[in-house]
Amino acid sequence: MPVRLKDVALHAGVSVKTVSNVVNDQPHVSPPMRERVRASITALGYRPNLAARQLKHGRGGFITLAVPELSSPYFSELAARLSAEATRRGYLFLLDITRADVDEERLVLSGMRPHRVDGVIFSPLALPAGEIAARTADIPLVLLGERRTPHQFDHVAVDSVAASRAMGQHLLRCGRQRLAAIGREHGEGTASVRLRGFTEALDEAGVELPTERVVKVAGFGRREGHRAMQQLLSLPSAQRPDGVYAFNDLMAIGALRACHQAGVRVPQDIAVAGFDDIPEGRFHTPSLTTITPDLDALTSQVLDLLLARVEGSTAPPQHPSVPWALTVRESTSC
Repeated sequence: MPVRLKDVALHAGVSVKTVSNVVNDQPHVSPPMRERVRASITALGYRPNLAARQLKHGRGGFITLAVPELSSPYFSELAARLSAEATRRGYLFLLDITRADVDEERLVLSGMRPHRVDGVIFSPLALPAGEIAARTADIPLVLLGERRTPHQFDHVAVDSVAASRAMGQHLLRCGRQRLAAIGREHGEGTASVRLRGFTEALDEAGVELPTERVVKVAGFGRREGHRAMQQLLSLPSAQRPDGVYAFNDLMAIGALRACHQAGVRVPQDIAVAGFDDIPEGRFHTPSLTTITPDLDALTSQVLDLLLARVEGSTAPPQHPSVPWALTVRESTSC
């Protein structure tokens, strides 16, 4: 027999109404009571009746995550966490890969997809902020990413300026003075935000960041990081960096490979750091210093905001910042 709300209420020692409030993420349930009910839901394997919810609320029970790619370990891990949490909250999870294509992103923004969804979590890369601001679709939307976005939408992001400033300060504390950055992009996006924070740290310390040590990339993968580090290593010895900050871990791992091939020791000759704390960086040799976003907090904040909108919330748009940590490993050990 399927587990019912009544069964969960009996197991948790609360009313059926309290269980219903927790399942539907309604307010006025204390945190200890909410955790008690959720523990009983997990213990009994309760799953909300989506068909009944659709009839009652006129919704389909689907939410979509739209991201540029899944080949990035960061996006794949985020998708896995959001999927698990959405399922736990009683929603079916759809994944939309946009490939950072402007037309695909327009379809996401307009809500013109084959499935009727209740809400969208969207990480746009190609669309300009003005076009996002002009959105007229009524499907609830929460934006991800550090790029500048219109303030009329809920937006969850890591404070990449503060995190990158901290990374710059860390490299300076390690005695690195000829610093470089990998990942400058064409246009304004996440990398531009990270460059700003990194530059602020160097400016505060009176350390120059010459343009030849800020390498542009066409993409943000290992190959681009490898090529960028080769470019930096080809500089005259007086200009060659002793510390490199790549704007994501994939590029940092490509940079580490280029150092190995060139016989350059990390961190003795060059310290290398990244951003995202993907598993590959934790198990690389040397292990990678990085910025670690709190993905559990991001998952909770995104779904709290989105499902509140799905339930009809008219609160002002929220723009919470996700906690992060500077994780120091072998690649920058002082």
